[in-house]
Amino acid sequence: MTRSDAVAELERGTEEILPQAEFRQRLASAEKEGRKLVIKAGFDPTARDLHLGHTLLINRLRAFQERGHDVVFLIGDFTGMIGDPTGKNETRPPLTREEVLENAKTYETQVFKILDPEKTRIEFNSKWLSPLGAEGLVRLAAQYTVARLLERDDFSTRYKEGRPIAVHELLYPLLQGYDSVALKADVELGGTDQKFNLLVGRALQQAYGQKPQCIMTVPILEGLDGVQKMSKSLGNFIGISEPPRDVFGKLMSVSDTLMWRYFELLSFRPLAEIAGLKKSVEQGVNLRDVKMELGVELVARFHGAQAGADARTAFLSQFSRGELPADIPEVRMASPPEGLLLARVLKETGLCPSTSDANRQIEQNAVRVDQHRVTDRALRLKPGATYLLQVGSRRYARASLVVQG
Repeated sequence: MTRSDAVAELERGTEEILPQAEFRQRLASAEKEGRKLVIKAGFDPTARDLHLGHTLLINRLRAFQERGHDVVFLIGDFTGMIGDPTGKNETRPPLTREEVLENAKTYETQVFKILDPEKTRIEFNSKWLSPLGAEGLVRLAAQYTVARLLERDDFSTRYKEGRPIAVHELLYPLLQGYDSVALKADVELGGTDQKFNLLVGRALQQAYGQKPQCIMTVPILEGLDGVQKMSKSLGNFIGISEPPRDVFGKLMSVSDTLMWRYFELLSFRPLAEIAGLKKSVEQGVNLRDVKMELGVELVARFHGAQAGADARTAFLSQFSRGELPADIPEVRMASPPEGLLLARVLKETGLCPSTSDANRQIEQNAVRVDQHRVTDRALRLKPGATYLLQVGSRRYARASLVVQG
């Protein structure tokens, strides 16, 4: 691999690199001197499970790790108790330390499905933020102005609309920025929504007499719907701890356009190889077969090579030959005589996380009842029958409705 190819792989899938010329110069100098760059990405453990959207940052860390740099996976156990206000329209309740630490345990396990545990430095920011104390916090706050903090979009919007902004929320960007000071970071990675916080880190390093970090932002990954941000609450996510067949099936359900975006952002195949796959499709190779290559790769990453192969075999058996899964769950539920709305039944069977998501799936022609596509949100399922329900291409359940009482 040429040096330009290596740099392209490091910059792959990024939205913005600031300043890019400085980043490339710093890379070149480090390689010439045989020195490792400190590459940092922080994660607040505000939930237990990671999904593919979270892995974009971890994948970039892995790319630097493979080039021999010092990769720091930073767990924000201190900042997690505050809660990142980015994109929030109102102050959210802080997590307890017990909740944060419990979530952090699962993060450590999940990230090593991608990163090499022997080459990864795991840090907790309570290590330097807890000892700051009141005096240290005041000194830190003196390095930045309220006016600059209010330039951030979400703060600015809330201030103009008269929505409350708690003082601890204003401190969050400073505390995240101080992480870069404590780690002497050369490069910090974050989502596009983190750009302001990353720039605060750069400014604070200058204030503390350090060479300011370069920043790399990665895009927000679209969920299975191809429109909204991948999110567990929207039901459009792929969790890295989900069963192999579920991961594979969800990947097979994405649009052809989204598949290529997933290839670029999630696959570890070289960019030249992905370009070759695109060319092969243009020359007549079945796009479904290429999509299965991505499914096998990602399932294998999180569950092992055999699981990837088995998931493909199960998919071909089930969907290419028109077979139903052998283990379709059956849910028995009470119903009034007039029946239950389909969206509620989809929620109660666990096929959709909420009735609003169920209605979205119905509107998107993704729901079948007894193998017939349904598009009417007002449809009621009557009691006294068992219905075969399907959402997307791989989620099934049987619902048995009985008159309540």
